Amino acid sequence: MWGMITSLNGTPLSPLTFGTMQFGGNADATQSRGMFDAARVAGITHFDTAYVYTDGASETLLGEMAQAVREELIIATKAAYDGGSSRENILNGFATSQQRLQMDVVDVLFLHRFDDDTPLQESFDALASLKHQGKIRHIGVSNFAAWQVMKAQAVAAQFEVRIDIIQPMHSLVKRQAEVELFPMAVDQGIEIAPYSPLGGGLLTGKYVGGGTGRLTEDDRYATRYDVAWMHDAAAKLSALAKDLGTSPATLAVAWAMAHPARPRPIVSARSAEQLAPSLAALDFDMTADLYDQITGFSITPPPATDRIEEA
Repeated sequence: MWGMITSLNGTPLSPLTFGTMQFGGNADATQSRGMFDAARVAGITHFDTAYVYTDGASETLLGEMAQAVREELIIATKAAYDGGSSRENILNGFATSQQRLQMDVVDVLFLHRFDDDTPLQESFDALASLKHQGKIRHIGVSNFAAWQVMKAQAVAAQFEVRIDIIQPMHSLVKRQAEVELFPMAVDQGIEIAPYSPLGGGLLTGKYVGGGTGRLTEDDRYATRYDVAWMHDAAAKLSALAKDLGTSPATLAVAWAMAHPARPRPIVSARSAEQLAPSLAALDFDMTADLYDQITGFSITPPPATDRIEEA
């Protein structure tokens, strides 16, 4: 079922996805345009944003940039990060997203996270309404566990729609998605566009040398990656990159791309210069031996059944 998500003119999803989370925030309009252009030159067709990103500036800037090549792009946004996944919140949020993007049709709408307090029937009634009205072309879910995706997929079928793409976290230092989400997606023919392949910047190597950034400035990111073996893995990746004459970021993204489940990692940055090493992963030769070597820097999570002795 791979290949079902294409642009309006049939252009397929690119191996990498570009995330516009920084547009209008840490990246001003000029820097954002530079990254958009660099992504297009590299062959990126899939661009990801969300209702909550930079108070709407991300959607607005992306919408302006995409207009000239709209037919060639797959544009994804997300709804209901805040306020729950009620029908009203999804529809109202998406209406605002449409206005910002200046698009009659958005290619993918993700539920931004699972909502324990709203029945999935209500959420998917809203999503199905948007799809049947032709306002969205595909439905996705972000930050869902595998059981939540499958439960939602069963509910979606009641409305004659389906989940076509998921967006979990995945990197060399965050590999839980490999246990159930990736195999589930392969089995169900669901595309995977994982976020944070650079581990919040940990895998760029800048913290190995005592640099500062999100891991030192944002408590949430600091806590997420405040594990000794993760920092050790980042140091090993940096040393390997130096030996190979490349960037740790290139290795990290190329490794994430190389998983057999064929994920399409979301790359992002604050400038075209900062983005370049991630885009370079598109042309990097990640051999099977190198993939295994890099995987060895990490801790492989146990299988879902936890019968490690039989793995």
